[in-house]
Amino acid sequence: MYQINALNPKEEGHQARKRFGQNFLHDQRVIAKIVRAVHPRDGENIVEIGPGLAALTAPLIGECDALTVIELDRDLAAGLPKRVPHPERLTIIEADALKFDFTTLFQPEKPLRIVGNLPYNISTPLLFHLLTFGGNIKDMHFMLQKEVVDRITAVPNTKEYGRLSVMIQYYSKPSFLFEVPPGSFNPPPKVTSAVFRLVPYETKPIVAKNEKALARLVAHVFTQRRKTLRNSLKGMLSDDAFEVTAINPMARPETLTLAEFVSLSDHMLEA
Repeated sequence: MYQINALNPKEEGHQARKRFGQNFLHDQRVIAKIVRAVHPRDGENIVEIGPGLAALTAPLIGECDALTVIELDRDLAAGLPKRVPHPERLTIIEADALKFDFTTLFQPEKPLRIVGNLPYNISTPLLFHLLTFGGNIKDMHFMLQKEVVDRITAVPNTKEYGRLSVMIQYYSKPSFLFEVPPGSFNPPPKVTSAVFRLVPYETKPIVAKNEKALARLVAHVFTQRRKTLRNSLKGMLSDDAFEVTAINPMARPETLTLAEFVSLSDHMLEA
């Protein structure tokens, strides 16, 4: 595996920019663990979001024959070729990943594999943006604040279980991989981070009749998570919905499974 030195943004001539949510990873052990988790290989369609100072880019490109990176910061994008061992393997796209059309990167028989240390300030909308490309993505490996990863991977009847858990798990299978301490970054963030994997479903195991209705119902009940379902959903469900779905109207939202949320959303009244 290609090895790089620990990165210091100031030594590299770059000041971390708060508006881009920049915290640069420099811990070699963490970098190596992420690369092992991704397990890049020749011939794969690998995309890195937010390569920054190439802490991940350099070892990734040392393991595969091609790598596409998406970087919003023009200064960082310009410096990437000199920071990697095989710049001829690198394709740089200067763009905002939150607005980027990932269909432009699709290749026949080569589903996307996406990796990145995501800016924490746009992480949730970016995940949902990526999941709209569904079965064309093989897997995603990301680092976010541990609190958010805990919510993404949470199961029913836990305090972390909520809207993010239900909706991410509707579109994909998440797996918590490992924690990353603040000292692994420069500048260090104020929170512990974590690396996780998302595998989007090519065919969803549970399908809602109306996905917008599901999203609306889930968002609604978790803004009132201390209320019973009957009180929270008054006027949104038909009178017999709880009886037909065999769901306890006195239950609270954190006790419901994904399948039960889908079942309820399928009985929502039309607005």
